[in-house]
Amino acid sequence: MRLLLVGYGKMGQLVGQLAPEFDCEVAGIVDPVSPASTGTIDDPRWDDVDVALDFTSPNAVVKNVPALARRRIAVILGTTGWQAHEADLRKAVADAGSGIVAAPNFSTGVVIFESIAAHAARLLAAQEAFGAWLYEAHHAAKKDAPSGTALKLKRAMEEAGYHRPIDVAASRAGFIPGTHTIGFDGPSESITLTHTARDRGGFARGALTAARWIKGRRGWFTMEDVLGLTT
Repeated sequence: MRLLLVGYGKMGQLVGQLAPEFDCEVAGIVDPVSPASTGTIDDPRWDDVDVALDFTSPNAVVKNVPALARRRIAVILGTTGWQAHEADLRKAVADAGSGIVAAPNFSTGVVIFESIAAHAARLLAAQEAFGAWLYEAHHAAKKDAPSGTALKLKRAMEEAGYHRPIDVAASRAGFIPGTHTIGFDGPSESITLTHTARDRGGFARGALTAARWIKGRRGWFTMEDVLGLTT
């Protein structure tokens, strides 16, 4: 399967390194600020590309996704911060009859952790004495705080029926790949659940798993669809 790497920062480079493990070949790299770039988003050489993996910026996503959809190139969208434009992006994908997997976090463990968090919130929703909190930590270079993953965890807990306030806090320091903790605290006891990423490998492997899954599919999907967690 032929891949196009859109954005060649740390994640794009790692996806490229791991691609052979998934029987994938990197056909090209699109990144105007990288010396490794081999073309632009509309280069005709990408006509035989199966899937593009976008790890760029919110402003770039608004242009990249419609351009790729028009060429019927499926997209794995790992960038965050574009949600204000979601309706337009969904329309572009639907009009083109293309496919996309959009997720704030492609780690298999994180996606399953979200389901665990939602189940815990559902169990504790009726326990009025228990308050909830969410804490996440990432490396100093990560711009959004709280992260898209933290916000998605919070939303999952709320949608599971936990309607009391959920306190959210974030830290940015050093080289932390990513840690997310949810907690429920009562008068005499606490429950905490934590997911810790040791490196970026989980995110890259999840993105490549999604790339293999999306090939030949049409529509807007999430990692829950990829992992069979939706009903």
